[in-house]
Amino acid sequence: MSEAHVEAKPGTRPVEIGAPRLPPFWRRAWQAILLPLLSIFTALVLGAVFIILSDVTVLAAYRNFFSAPGAALQATWEAISLAYGALFKGAIVDPAILAQALRTGNPETVRLAIYPFTESLVAATPYIFAGLALALGFRCGLFNIGAEGQLFVGALASVWVGYSLKGVTAVIHLPLALLAGAAAGALWAAIPGLLKAKTGAHEVITTIMMNYIAFRLSDWLITGPMKRPGFAPVTPFIEESAALPRFFPDPIRFHAGFFLALAMAAVVYWFLFKTTLGFEIRTVGANPNAARTAGISITRNFVLAMALSGALAGLAGTVQVLGVDHWLGQAFSSGYGFDSIALALLGKSHPFGVVLAALLFGTLRNGATRMQSAARIPVDIISIIQALVIIFIAAPAIIRAIYRVRAEREVGEAVFTRGWGK
Repeated sequence: MSEAHVEAKPGTRPVEIGAPRLPPFWRRAWQAILLPLLSIFTALVLGAVFIILSDVTVLAAYRNFFSAPGAALQATWEAISLAYGALFKGAIVDPAILAQALRTGNPETVRLAIYPFTESLVAATPYIFAGLALALGFRCGLFNIGAEGQLFVGALASVWVGYSLKGVTAVIHLPLALLAGAAAGALWAAIPGLLKAKTGAHEVITTIMMNYIAFRLSDWLITGPMKRPGFAPVTPFIEESAALPRFFPDPIRFHAGFFLALAMAAVVYWFLFKTTLGFEIRTVGANPNAARTAGISITRNFVLAMALSGALAGLAGTVQVLGVDHWLGQAFSSGYGFDSIALALLGKSHPFGVVLAALLFGTLRNGATRMQSAARIPVDIISIIQALVIIFIAAPAIIRAIYRVRAEREVGEAVFTRGWGK
């Protein structure tokens, strides 16, 4: 039934008869999360198709589909439920262990019950920092492909401060290690920013080249000046005073870096949307010509945005070293810097959106191991699901067409990244 309107007196608003409408804030919030939720659901559905195609038992059952359709459908359900059940148990909680922990109250069982969820938060922590790094660069119209290299140099600087300073209290040692990682990442990223501003060198090319320099530099340092005595190419362990605090006994590795990441997301939001410098960065990203006409320095903002982006990426490597590993080895990053590109796009370059996207990726990443070991599903299925989520987020018209979602008028600013030669 279509909504009707009752005529009102002049100067008053018409009264709508029909389904009540949500308040503006909640309506905007629902519009913001509806498409991502539908994208995740659709990606999981398509992921189930790949699970079926990778299961030999299910494929064998479908060969006899016409003679025994029930067996084929049962095998399909069992394969999908086993895979996604293992994903849930490995990333969130195992209901059986949780029930046992609540029933007995045994501290060891309680730790075992919360272990999967805390590991997902541990995996999400460097994702939050790296995603914020890319999002801040996008806001200035810069495509920082070098987050992986900045992550490496940040980790190198922090681990060096962590093991080389002896007899220093944690109040001094830990902040120094964090600042060293952030400063190293900032300096590493400021070079492409300066080249972009002064010579017009495209940041995609320069940051990729800086990645290779960072990789080879870390290989040389870890196998040479920073190598721990012994055969393995790893650095010495950091001092306890430089380690981020952990909140639970082993084997739980959840550390204070997660709360530091959330605090940094709030700081980035405040900086971008509540300060003059943040406004200038967003203005340069939206329209550099208009920004230049308004008297905003393009050079300063390019360098500043890249330096801040690099500092955040450096902190991604720093918290992984100081909070989880406590030492640094070759190729210690599992692609956090490159995954951050997808995180920034998925979060629409908004700090809070990046946090939610990082939690999603951290959960999928952590649960993939359990899914592979328990359900014997290739871990690459998780990468496919992540890719599908990104595709659907990047092309919302697909989701709108599938679920017949009406396009709402978007109020806000767009995020631009300029292409080649611009």
